[in-house]
Amino acid sequence: MTDERRGVGAAVDSVLVALADPTRRQLLDLLAAQGEATATTLAERLPVSRQAVVKHLAVLDAAGLVSGSRVGREVRYAVRPAALDATARWMAALAADWDRRLANIKRIAEAAERDSR
Repeated sequence: MTDERRGVGAAVDSVLVALADPTRRQLLDLLAAQGEATATTLAERLPVSRQAVVKHLAVLDAAGLVSGSRVGREVRYAVRPAALDATARWMAALAADWDRRLANIKRIAEAAERDSR
C-alpha cells in the first residue's frame, strides 16, 4: 500500500470514527444548518453539557470535519466539507468495486446455469 493510500485510509478511518457517534452527527447537522456557531450555542440545542460539546467538537476537528476560529473570546466552529467529500469518494469507489464483483458472480452463475441445461 502506498503512503498516499495509507494517508487516505487514516483520514477515512478518523472520519468514520467521528461520525459513529450520534451526538457528533447532530453537531455537524446543526453547524451545516447554521453556518457557524459556538460550543455554547450548540450545547443549547443538544441534551449534553457545553463541556461534552467541546469534547465532541475536538474529535470532529481532529477528523477534519469542523474547524474553529477565535473571534474575541469565542471560538466559532464551522463545517469543513473536504474530509467528508474524501470519505464519500472512498465509499463510492468501494461500492463500485462490490458492484463489479457481484456482476462477475452473476455472470459466472448465469453461465453455469446455461451450461447445465
